This record gives sequence, C-alpha cells and structure tokens, in this order.
Amino acid sequence: MLDHREDIEALEILFSRRTPDSQAIIYPSMFTEDGKPIEENNRIIEEAIAKRVQQEKNNQDQ
Repeated sequence: MLDHREDIEALEILFSRRTPDSQAIIYPSMFTEDGKPIEENNRIIEEAIAKRVQQEKNNQDQ
C-alpha cells in the first residue's frame, strides 16, 4: 500500500472490502504490554477462528 499510495483506485477497492465498524468484532489483546501471552484471550480468539472456519466450510458445502 505504501509503495503505491498514489493508486487511488486500488486504495478505494481495498477500503471497500473492509467490514464496517458496526459489524467488526474487536478481540482482546493476545499479549500483555511486556509481551507475555494472555492464555484466556488466546483461547477466545482460537475459538472464534475455529467457529469462522466451520462457518466457511458450511457455506462451501451448501
């Protein structure tokens, strides 16, 4: 993106693909400020990813 910042059409396409903030899911931080993993947050995110993968598989099967 930085290499082609003058390509307005490409940037518009990129941003048009973005999920609106009203639909975005904000997940908790995976790490503390000093870089240590937060196990509970990692579990939440892993479950969300697994759920999304399953939804995609179900959509492909239909």
